[in-house]
Amino acid sequence: MLRGYRDLKVYQLAYELAMQIYALSKTFPQEERFALTSQIRRSSRSVAANIAEGFRKRQYPNMLASKLADSDAEATETQVWLDFAQSCGYLSKQQHKDLIARYEELGRMIGAMIKRPERFAPAQG
Repeated sequence: MLRGYRDLKVYQLAYELAMQIYALSKTFPQEERFALTSQIRRSSRSVAANIAEGFRKRQYPNMLASKLADSDAEATETQVWLDFAQSCGYLSKQQHKDLIARYEELGRMIGAMIKRPERFAPAQG
């Protein structure tokens, strides 16, 4: 039984990935602090935040689906920043490959929720 957004596997994965990106981005050069580092941290955190926000609005399936779509868009944006980080030499090809694969998995999970938002509606009672 779901007690809150923290119980969702999709939230747990999004949070874990955001924390992984935070740790990796600490190694980015100082000149990227206000560009790539800030952007990739913001977008990766927004994935989890939008999932949590949508879960709180789950009594309205269309609102949940909308926030999940925002989350999916932020996950895609994060993948773009990962591409830049790898192309600039801040991530290894393997780190990039692993993170992209996990974001693709996350996208599939979010997509499944978007298709059936009513499954997450609070119990009536």
